[in-house]
Amino acid sequence: MGYADLPLDELRTYASSVTRPDDFDEFWRNTLKESREASWAPRLEKVDNRLTAVDTWDVTFAGFGGQPVKGWLHRPAGRGDEPLPGVVQYIGYTGGRGLPHERIGWALAGYAQLVMDTRAQGGDTQDSGEQGPGVPGYLTRGWESPQTHYYRRLITDAVLAVDVARGLDAVDADRLITTGISQGGGLAIAGGVLGEAQAVMADVPFLCDFPRAAWIATQLPYTELSTFLSRRRDAAGQLMNTLAYFDGVNFARSGGTMPTLFSVALMDRTCPPSTVYGAYNAWPGRKEIREWAYNDHEGGQAYQEIEQYDWLREFLGGGA
Repeated sequence: MGYADLPLDELRTYASSVTRPDDFDEFWRNTLKESREASWAPRLEKVDNRLTAVDTWDVTFAGFGGQPVKGWLHRPAGRGDEPLPGVVQYIGYTGGRGLPHERIGWALAGYAQLVMDTRAQGGDTQDSGEQGPGVPGYLTRGWESPQTHYYRRLITDAVLAVDVARGLDAVDADRLITTGISQGGGLAIAGGVLGEAQAVMADVPFLCDFPRAAWIATQLPYTELSTFLSRRRDAAGQLMNTLAYFDGVNFARSGGTMPTLFSVALMDRTCPPSTVYGAYNAWPGRKEIREWAYNDHEGGQAYQEIEQYDWLREFLGGGA
């Protein structure tokens, strides 16, 4: 395969040139305030997941603008209503929450696991946002303004999923973590920072360092940007200005003292390693990163899961 971005020593010191909009904090404060005011109590219905070790509930909660968002809540069976550390999990690009038995690893490890569906991306949640001209995919959907961009709605959903988890009796609100792979990793950064979770685990995260990604990524989804700009040569400035409001680098800069565990694949052609390091290096607090030298976007997979289980156990001081 043999893909090279920057030499490893340069990756470890790489500083993204992404500009943080002057009204970044105000934009998100107002966005979340409006959606929280439109919120309503989540609905939970227990379902038969065909498993004996995990109990599952179908969850419907209020996302952006009060719009319904689906999810699964998993808990280890036999734990009653005992509050457990919570893991909010987000899904990769074009994926949805799937079937009840598909993503249960955190519940099997002893956590209360909330899996958020992704609006309009292959799950059960619709997107009622404004549509405008773009290319197929989500990166240019509503590109003219941060107010209309698709990721304003999806990131708001991600933050409100943290709110929902925090409010469940089954979840220890003081031990709440966000996680995800690829797009899920980007949402874990944004949702964890804006939702004030206790920790973030971002695995080969997407949605980071958009300007560099548009230049060097050789595979979808980032090539949506270069495809669009090859047709709309006049739109680069506005598009990048809009995307700055959803860039993981800018969320990372707000990470404060929140602990985080990243992973990066050094042969990643989908989310080039420099874009991951752009967010990681911007993180001001306690942080660690696992580097998978010979992997493409699949990253560490089961090996990274072991790293996450061990890291989270140490962070929580003994586990779930």
